[in-house]
Amino acid sequence: MKLTFRIEYRTAWGEELGVILDGNNSEPIILRTPNGEHWEGEAEMPDLPACVPVSYRYGVYRDGQCIRRESGTMAHLFCPGKKKNCHYILNDFWKDLPAESYLYSSAFSGDYQSEAAIKVTASADGSITFRALCPCLHHKHQVLAISGDCPALGNWDIQKTVLMEEIQPNEWTITLNVSTLEFPLSYKFVTCNADSKQVEEWENHDNRMLNNPELKKGEIYLTPETEVHFTSSARKVAGTAIPVFSLRSEKSFGVGDFGDLKKLIDWAAKTHQQAVQILPINDTTITHTWMDSYPYNSISIYAFHPMYIDLNQLGKMKDKEALAVFEARRQELNALPQIDYEAVNNAKRAYLKVMFQQTGRKVLASDEFKRFFEENEHWLLPYAAFSYLRDLYGTPDFSQWPEHTEYKAEEIAALCAPDSSCYEEIAFYYYTQYHLHIQLLDAGNYAREKGIIFKGDIPIGISRNSVEAWIEPYYFNMNGQAGAPPDAFSVNGQNWGFPTYNWEVMEQDNYQWWQKRFRKMAEYFTAYRIDHILGFFRIWEIPSHSVHGLLGQFVPALPMSVDEIQSYGLPFQKDFMTKPFINEEMLNKMFGDKAAFVKETFVQHVHDDIYEMRPEYDTQRKVETYFSDKKDEESIHIREGVYALISNVLFVPDRKHPSMYHPRIAVQNDFIFGRLNWKEKDAFNRLYNHYYYQRHNQFWYQEAMKKLPILTQATSMLVCGEDLGMVPDCVPWVMDQLQILSLEIQRMPKNPKHEFGHVWEYPYRSVCTISTHDMSTLRGWWEEDYEQTCRYYNHVMGHWGEVPVSAPGWVCEEIVRHHLECPSLLCILSFQDWLSIDEEIRYPDVNAERINIPANPRHYWRYRMHLTLEELIKNKKFNEKLVEMIDTAGRF
Repeated sequence: MKLTFRIEYRTAWGEELGVILDGNNSEPIILRTPNGEHWEGEAEMPDLPACVPVSYRYGVYRDGQCIRRESGTMAHLFCPGKKKNCHYILNDFWKDLPAESYLYSSAFSGDYQSEAAIKVTASADGSITFRALCPCLHHKHQVLAISGDCPALGNWDIQKTVLMEEIQPNEWTITLNVSTLEFPLSYKFVTCNADSKQVEEWENHDNRMLNNPELKKGEIYLTPETEVHFTSSARKVAGTAIPVFSLRSEKSFGVGDFGDLKKLIDWAAKTHQQAVQILPINDTTITHTWMDSYPYNSISIYAFHPMYIDLNQLGKMKDKEALAVFEARRQELNALPQIDYEAVNNAKRAYLKVMFQQTGRKVLASDEFKRFFEENEHWLLPYAAFSYLRDLYGTPDFSQWPEHTEYKAEEIAALCAPDSSCYEEIAFYYYTQYHLHIQLLDAGNYAREKGIIFKGDIPIGISRNSVEAWIEPYYFNMNGQAGAPPDAFSVNGQNWGFPTYNWEVMEQDNYQWWQKRFRKMAEYFTAYRIDHILGFFRIWEIPSHSVHGLLGQFVPALPMSVDEIQSYGLPFQKDFMTKPFINEEMLNKMFGDKAAFVKETFVQHVHDDIYEMRPEYDTQRKVETYFSDKKDEESIHIREGVYALISNVLFVPDRKHPSMYHPRIAVQNDFIFGRLNWKEKDAFNRLYNHYYYQRHNQFWYQEAMKKLPILTQATSMLVCGEDLGMVPDCVPWVMDQLQILSLEIQRMPKNPKHEFGHVWEYPYRSVCTISTHDMSTLRGWWEEDYEQTCRYYNHVMGHWGEVPVSAPGWVCEEIVRHHLECPSLLCILSFQDWLSIDEEIRYPDVNAERINIPANPRHYWRYRMHLTLEELIKNKKFNEKLVEMIDTAGRF
């Protein structure tokens, strides 16, 4: 068959357009143009079996290299008919993301496969194939059709519309003999009920027009793939965010599990919610203590945490005495108000060991497990080996292991072989991960059946003591620490301790590490949150010798030379500006009656009233070691003060080019800034504002656009970004271009002129919420700052009179209603904030509802809902209230 490609696309001098047919990037079909705008080219290919779809994309080439190509998850598509030796004339537009790409995601359109047999036919006398993109119709039990102003299209008679075929999800086509049509042709797309074929909705705009393409015998003219929109496609969704560990049911084992997710989904469906959002669920087992409760510090990007397994789904334990002991322990742990992380994990692990001995051989011999193992061996085998070696050697720090410090695939394969002496211990991890996989898959499929968006969370970092750091160290910079600059969560910045990514290496294989990670998530979820999406633009990298985040620098970034610094009118003084400035006044003010102790222990006199850090304490890590066994309040105060001395610098040397510098973040609050005169302060502030808010916008935009189009289009999941913190201007550019949903929180407004965000101004492509897991709940926030609460009560809520000290149910309900009524596509509220509207069922202790305090790196993540999911589902009064609120807001 012959293919002719036609497209209008304006290129620059030296560029040419090509067609990438069926993914063949190495042999593009280069098109011709008379004017750099109208492109055309031909290709011959063998006739394919009837109705086998052919896909293709356009790309722009310079000197034989593709410099950009159409993006989006959907390539151009057409289906050849049964007739041989036809000539297909393909008319196209450049195709990136559809205008409403969120509707094409699995969150809204599902990830189903069309079951209809394709019946495309093409007349040898000349035919026209209409191509259209229209999502979500199968959810409404509809099909796409055409109605027009000629007999072949029914003469606008709603009883005679021409039904189209869905050749792939959301892609519709129909081929008609050109001789049956009358030109110029006027037509519209309509939706019809899939059973009755009755028209249910028309396109809400002017008629479409098509002139006679004047075809020869055997030619098939394909119209451009038209995006079809219907008014009824507009969506607004309400949902709940809660960590899996926080769930509580009558049968859970002291912690939420994957079985509880189905009960949560039942409650969501009952209350007309259509989204459930959870925190990361990956295995974080590092120390086997409560310190592992932090869900963003995983040892594997694939393996799930064993504590999430629903033991009830493993079958009946044969040992009745052991079962009775476990049941008593389950009831004891399940009755606790919060999670006892260590007790829960010890008990569930012991239970799993018993069941593995009972059923493990049978499970591992099953065809289902073998298929799972084959598809997941690339991560499952090294994860199981890592877990075994971690416990064998008593540390996850593989650099300290006596053997296997360097990952060698052949050695680890031998370690995990069935004839290995440790195979039973390693196979235990296979068994556990297999059951976690089928349980989460079951929950995800259940959410799809119920029409619930199931939203996961992708952490920005990995543990430096993780499987990935062990087997793929070339992807990471192990000598840096990822974190965040100072923000509303932490005045000293956040130091997560994760290694940063070696993006240069990742780019070489087209970010396969990330693509595989996203594709694995898509097995279970239909939407996901990119934790700290700013990290794909630049990451805040903190030196390994620092504890706080103040001495970090953005990577990548453009450091400043001495000449550039001085061009702002700021004389550069290296010793004064790049080394900790410490004087007598500072020491006395910061440490009071302990100043003498600090002078004797941590600093030494230089001249006059100036001091410097002693070499044995010149980094925050050295100071941390000194205070490691001192936990009293006074010692903590001194330690934090000494940390502040070390970070009291005006500029930080660039990590790669130490003769170039970055202005230290938030230094205006420190003593060294106070030593500058007013001219120097003005010069520094101009330099600082340019550096942090203007200098890098184009640079970081380009960095993000290298990565995010590839990653966000690797799956059909709906993409949401956590874009909080110090957000450069280029972030909304990229998120808007790639249609990534932003995160909107009223108490963290994007507009710096506002104290509180204006919910009625939120963008449609956004997720709005009242609080996140890193913040106090709505009720907790209400009690934090009474003056601020008064301003909110008066100026945002519009109420006067005495402001309640604690938030009553009616105040919480009003705030929740305002968020439900906002324009955001998704309104996903924390479970605690939903319950806040009802004083009868909400938890009395406001502080106990807090999930995490980011300023505390040793926070214990143990919040658990205080009532069971069964009780929640039966609470008719509360559930009816939610239904009324969600329905009234148009979110169902």
